[in-house]
Amino acid sequence: SKKQPPTCRAPTKETVGVCAATYHPCLVLKRFNRFKTKTYSTLKKNKQQQSRDLQHSLQFRFNFQEKITLPKMGVEEWDLTSKVSPYLDRHMMFPLLEYLDSLITSGSISYSTKDIASARLSLLRPTHMVDYAMDIYKSVHGEASEIPAEMEEQKKQVYSHLEELRVGCSALDDLCKNEEERAKLVAGGQWTVEALSVNPAYKITPEVVDTYCKLAKYNFDCGDYQSARDMLENYISLYAKPPAPEANVDDDDDILGENTKTTKSSDSGNTGNSSIYYLKSVSPEMLEVLWGKLACEILVEKWGAASVAVEAVKTAIETLVSSKQMTPVKALQQRTWLLHWSLFVFWNDSAKGGLENMVDLYLSEKYRQAVTTNTPHLLRYLTAAVLLCKRRVTKRAASGSNNSEARRLMKNLINVMSDCEYSDPIVEFVNCLCVKFDFESAQKKLAECESVLSADFFLCKQTALFMEEARVFVFENYCRIHNKIDLSALGEKLAMNQDQAERWIVDLIRNANLDAKIDSEEKCVVMGGNDQSVYEQVMDRTRDLNVRSATLVQNLNSLLNDARKEKAQKEKAAREEEY
Repeated sequence: SKKQPPTCRAPTKETVGVCAATYHPCLVLKRFNRFKTKTYSTLKKNKQQQSRDLQHSLQFRFNFQEKITLPKMGVEEWDLTSKVSPYLDRHMMFPLLEYLDSLITSGSISYSTKDIASARLSLLRPTHMVDYAMDIYKSVHGEASEIPAEMEEQKKQVYSHLEELRVGCSALDDLCKNEEERAKLVAGGQWTVEALSVNPAYKITPEVVDTYCKLAKYNFDCGDYQSARDMLENYISLYAKPPAPEANVDDDDDILGENTKTTKSSDSGNTGNSSIYYLKSVSPEMLEVLWGKLACEILVEKWGAASVAVEAVKTAIETLVSSKQMTPVKALQQRTWLLHWSLFVFWNDSAKGGLENMVDLYLSEKYRQAVTTNTPHLLRYLTAAVLLCKRRVTKRAASGSNNSEARRLMKNLINVMSDCEYSDPIVEFVNCLCVKFDFESAQKKLAECESVLSADFFLCKQTALFMEEARVFVFENYCRIHNKIDLSALGEKLAMNQDQAERWIVDLIRNANLDAKIDSEEKCVVMGGNDQSVYEQVMDRTRDLNVRSATLVQNLNSLLNDARKEKAQKEKAAREEEY
């Protein structure tokens, strides 16, 4: 009821203290029918009940697909908003809809502005952002239209309940704002729920702490994302066990593990996990709070803190799985949500290693499974990320490794592409170059890529860089199968004239340290040898040797056990026959 969502590339979480993933539990069934597992049958049994819980959260998806008729060809054909939206919190959809509005205004996409406004209004109804909802209502029904009575009543209820929550946790809220008193409690190791509860002077009980978390959630639903972020930070710190700060360190952020300085090793056994804000343990309820923290960091555009929050959620999920507090299918669902939420973080933090982190996450075994089974449309973002960070990874690799790291990335990407039933111009561009070696088709797809990139909310700011990296990629692949390349022919492949192609290749050779030179007399590029060294061959072929050996041993043990069981059964049957 306070603020409108910012017009920025950042989403938020629908419920700060409640993981939005709980609103979409059956979405992981998409393309999951290929796996005949017990967990699948369990989900199928409960799907009808879960679908009723999903109705309000999926309202945008249905409205978007029903109201907006997509043309058969054009940018709309490759718009992923309807595919991404079921895995995002409703607050995260506002920036995506605002970007669609900008595309409509520029004539880049043929959606209706009124339909987008209607979809936005549907998203706002379950939230407490009633002032913003009223503004959208007028934009849909006209400025002269009367605001419905239920909206006015909802506004009164929102302010009333907000005040009630504030009164219920005022003791803890005042203590959190008293920096001097809080610093003393932190220094004395008394900044915990247990220590505060036994001290009657503070009037803080576990119920007050729970009310404080509810207020953070309510602030979030009202659109006050910064307040929600600060309150969640305070809430998590009450359960954290950070290392003791040094003498002149007095910073609230250190409590949550951000810019924390390490201290004596004797304290290390009593500290929590640094990957999850120094929490010593994680419960399903705390995971929901971590999801809310991630959403708040994304919304307020704190990309460094958001990266820390992504790692915290990831670690918490794996901790719950390892302790058997989360089923494998639930974990798959949570990982699918994290893949989508992390798009906001990685693509806004691309210059500081965000894309490399994204590639590592998407290509890890458990998250790769989520991509191939639940959300193959994420292949677009993985493909774009690999192309954009390929050269940077190669430059950071050891000088003796040549291009082996880049080749490994492309090999892994192609393996994922073969497992995904998804295609768009970006994916097809890589497929034409690396699988089919069809340069003419790749050139056509590259021309389509530019329009797809400019219409994608996450990729639009990377359009120019992607096109440059794509041209380099074409050049590299073309050079692999040619010793000499005519400049005019290469210019056609790169959509340049001969002089432009020559200047571009000179810069490329200089900046990328390519083993090539230009023969001005013959007007061609002469490529040097690019054979893989013996060291690289050995490393590539033995990279997974330990894993393959362990798998072989496991299979052999399984065969031996089966043989022993069969032999024992035969001996038992023979003894029974004798008797």
